[in-house]
Amino acid sequence: MQTRRNILRGLGVALATPWLESGVMGAAAGVDRLAAPPLRMACIFMPNGVWPESWTPAGDGEGFAITSHLKPLEGLQSEFMLLENLWNKNTVGRNGHWPKVPAWLSGGFVERTTGGDLDSGGTTLDQIVSQRIGHQTPLPSLELGIDAPRTGIDTAGGGFPRALGSFLSWADPKTPVPKEIVPQLAFDRLFRNKRQPVVSGVNPQSPEMLGSLQRDETSVLDLVREQARALRANGSRGDQARLDEYFESVRSVERRLEASMKPQKRWINEGRFPLDRPVAGTPESHLEHVRLMLDIMVLAFWTDSTRVATMMLGDAQSSKDYSFLPGVKGNFHGLSHHRDIPETRAQYEAIINWNVTQVGYLLTKMKDLKEGEGTLLDHSMVLFGSSLKCGNRHLEENLPLLLAGRGNGTLRPGRRLRFEKKTPFCNLHLALMERMGVKEASFGDSTGVLQGLG
Repeated sequence: MQTRRNILRGLGVALATPWLESGVMGAAAGVDRLAAPPLRMACIFMPNGVWPESWTPAGDGEGFAITSHLKPLEGLQSEFMLLENLWNKNTVGRNGHWPKVPAWLSGGFVERTTGGDLDSGGTTLDQIVSQRIGHQTPLPSLELGIDAPRTGIDTAGGGFPRALGSFLSWADPKTPVPKEIVPQLAFDRLFRNKRQPVVSGVNPQSPEMLGSLQRDETSVLDLVREQARALRANGSRGDQARLDEYFESVRSVERRLEASMKPQKRWINEGRFPLDRPVAGTPESHLEHVRLMLDIMVLAFWTDSTRVATMMLGDAQSSKDYSFLPGVKGNFHGLSHHRDIPETRAQYEAIINWNVTQVGYLLTKMKDLKEGEGTLLDHSMVLFGSSLKCGNRHLEENLPLLLAGRGNGTLRPGRRLRFEKKTPFCNLHLALMERMGVKEASFGDSTGVLQGLG
């Protein structure tokens, strides 16, 4: 009988195969082109909250002040809106970190389990959209991060599995979507021929290349399908449930293959995107690591390889050491519990400001890329924020959130928007889904589509 290890090895082979994309966009002959740029959506997560007094500004509407946390975005004030009084009620009164991460994009009630049976409480926003429109692009979605997933149970933090705080995206309540943390591997997800330059004369939709992909992946799928069927016939009920999830993963690959043979219209940007394939491994510099991942996200949008992306700047209790910053001696999570000691709080604030600076880097790069009659940022929605208002006290109300971009003309940035207190964050999720072409009557704990964004 096939062992679980064998079946998981087969699963890894089948699902790790990079997607076909030579990197050619401007020179891609035979690709049916869209007449106008599509809408993209990115969700950028920062752990450990903020210092509220340094985040929340004075002033309303377009006259809001720039606080110290927002200072790195000062030159981009007209490109984003601050969203206030949104929250996830299902995270109240529970662990300070781990269950709040999957709930950030799902609004679900995260179950406390022993770790062998994860339950995130719901499918996340990005995956709902990906499941509906992902067939339109080579990659349904792109998940990026910095920290490797953690294992075990946080007994000091309420008994929740640390894995809950290691993944932002969930395909369903039981299935986290792995994030890529190695820049080269993330780049290779976009380009099957790993040494192919970003612009070349190779047509990614040519019958020869499509046929090669079909032969490569279909043969692997046939192999692991037969192995899985054998294991399911003799496995326990738990094994059978896990294999049902596995079969759904296999079916998702098959759907990708079918879509590749009937390619959707794509948006084609002319010219070469200035990013070479990263070297192997993870950069020693945290700055280089983060910016490479953000560059790859921009590249994925620019080449229309995907229209849905997420990025974790750290996991739920990121212990990244920020001693490389002037005046900072310690890690993010440790310094977030500053106990209102001014010297410690100043270090915590410096770390937050550094992360906001990286978001500014992303938005600036997207704003500088001309696309059609506007910019890549004009044709995008970029959500940034944390699952905590205050890292020191783990406050859940009035999450620190901003939404950048113009959403193809459906968003009006440059404003501070204060909604009624305890407005469901999921109301915003419904609004973003709607703009991405996904209609849902409800989502999480939503009470309706968030109004006033346009």
